[in-house]
Parts: sequence; structure tokens; C-alpha cells
Amino acid sequence: MAIAALLVALVLLWTLRDLLLLLFAAVVISVALCRLIGSIRRFLPIGRIQALLLTLTGLSAVLAIFAAVVFPPFIEEFALLLAKLPKAAAMLINLLVGSLEALSNAIYGSDAGIQLGEQGLEAIQLLPDNATLASGVGSGLLSLLGVAGNTGTAILQVLFVLALALMVTVQPDAYQAACIQLVPSFYRRKAKRVLLRCGEALSSWMVGVLISSLAVFILCAIGLSLLGVKLVMANALLAGVLNVIPNLGPTLGTVFPVAVALLDAPWKAAAVIGLYVLIQNLESYVITPSVMHHQLQLLPALTLAAQVLFTLMFGPLGLLMALPLAVVLQVVIRDVLIHDVLDRWSMHRLSP
Repeated sequence: MAIAALLVALVLLWTLRDLLLLLFAAVVISVALCRLIGSIRRFLPIGRIQALLLTLTGLSAVLAIFAAVVFPPFIEEFALLLAKLPKAAAMLINLLVGSLEALSNAIYGSDAGIQLGEQGLEAIQLLPDNATLASGVGSGLLSLLGVAGNTGTAILQVLFVLALALMVTVQPDAYQAACIQLVPSFYRRKAKRVLLRCGEALSSWMVGVLISSLAVFILCAIGLSLLGVKLVMANALLAGVLNVIPNLGPTLGTVFPVAVALLDAPWKAAAVIGLYVLIQNLESYVITPSVMHHQLQLLPALTLAAQVLFTLMFGPLGLLMALPLAVVLQVVIRDVLIHDVLDRWSMHRLSP
């Protein structure tokens, strides 16, 4: 009977896994907000609601500054890139036609070269103009978004997570007490300690992510400055922010600096790719493992395994939540499974 009830519970949890992951994301955001609120209240004698409003105002200001610093110059550079693409394609066609003309003149004579030149001019005339190219890129991006998922559903999920996070942040003790009530009475005191340790572990993980992202920002700023790439601060800031997303974020952060460097010289674009690959390897194999091991004693192999496992289970959101899920599971396994189950079982087996 107990095994059947356990199986039913596991099936129910698996069916509701997407909803549970959204709830966990809301808890992670709430932990971050509570940490900021606690820091503010240590310096300012204000209530929790006032501290929350001050925190939200500060975060909104930071997001506005980030958007003002990053988006306008990238839009301008992207427009320049679109304007130069037809010219670059024409230069490439002329170079190809010139090489074929030289080869044909050496083998067949000058007649074949004249025909190739006329075909090259026809090919250049068939190149799309800037408006057509921009429209094609825009429709391609919209198609990509459509393939990636339902945008409306994603927006509703984000609003749900944010609303739930704010509700938990306003009354964290009440929600914590409600969760503890779901645990058998003899284990509630230990459950409260486990929840507190999970919150502390998530806070330590957030500090580790900030340190790692700051290191990426500094390395990108130094490297792009040495290469003479434009928009150093905007590109470095974007790389630091996207570093929060495991694996996918650094790849997305490479696109814009490569596009900006390509406007100056092709060798700069290749150098930027090499720079970002080097920084990504340093971040993945040196910085993040060292920081996470210092903050949480989280082994690098477990970090990678958690990313693969939770991505397969939950999709893209599972990849984003992989590390905080691994952090919480580490606390639960250590304090509940190992300390309260396995250790006591071993002591019971060894006792006469």
C-alpha cells in the first residue's frame, strides 16, 4: 500500500513538473529579493513593504540603465551591418569573378572572361537591397521565436512567476510556516532548519553567480579594449549579464561583438571569437568551479550533470534553473537522506 501511494505521488509530481519548476523559479527570485530587503533594512529603519518598494525601484532603474547603455548602440551598429552586407557580398562576387576570369583567360582566352564578368554583374544586380534584407532578417527572427515556443504563453509564465515571487517576498514567514505544516509534526523542527539552509545555499549561489559574471565582464572589457572593438562597455556588460544563463548565454553574448568587429575588419571578428572562446573556457573550467566550490562545495562534475539532467527533464527553463536546483538538492540529500536516513540506518545495523 505504501509503495502504491509512493508511485502515485511520483506520477503526480512528474505530471506537474512544469508548474513545480515555475514555483521554484518564483522562490529563487523571492530569496534574492529577501536578501536585498534584508540588506536595506540593516542600514535604513523602514518597514518591509517600504524596503520592497525601494528594492523594486532600484532594480527598475538598473534595468533601464542597462537597456539605455546596451540597446541603442547595438541597433545603430546592426543597421550599419545590414547596410554593408550587400556591398560586402558584391565585393565577394567581384573577387570570385576576377579569380575565375584570370583562370579562364589563362586556359581558354579572353572571351570566357568577358562572359563571366557579365554574369557577375547580373549576380550583383540580383542582390537584395537594405530594406529587403532587413525584412528578411526580421521575418527570420520571428520564425525562430515561433519555433522556440509560444511567446504569449512565455509572457504569462513570466508574469505568474513574478507575481508569485512578490507575494512570497511580502510574507515569507507565513509561506514558510505553511510549507512546514505539510511535514509530519515530529519532523517540523528539522524541516525548518533544512528550509533555512536551502535559503542560505541559494543566497551563496547568487553571490557566486555575481562574482563569476563580474569576472566575465572585466575580462571581456579588457580583451575588447586591447582589440580596439567599438562599444566595449556595452558588449562587456551584455556578456556579464548573459553569463547567468548556462552554456547558451555566453554563445548569445558573442553575436553582437562579432557583428560590431566585422564592421571594422574581418580579422577583428575572428579575434573576438577567439577571445570569447578563451574567456568562456576560463569561466567554465576555472572561475565558476572555483567560486561554486568555495561558496557551496558543489563539485564541477555534479554541476555539469545537473545541467544535462534538468535540461532533459524540464527544457530551457530547466537549464536556467539547473544550478539552483542542484544547490537545493545537495542540501536536502545531505541533511535529510544522508544524515537522517542512511546514517541512522547504519547505526541501527551496527548496534547489538
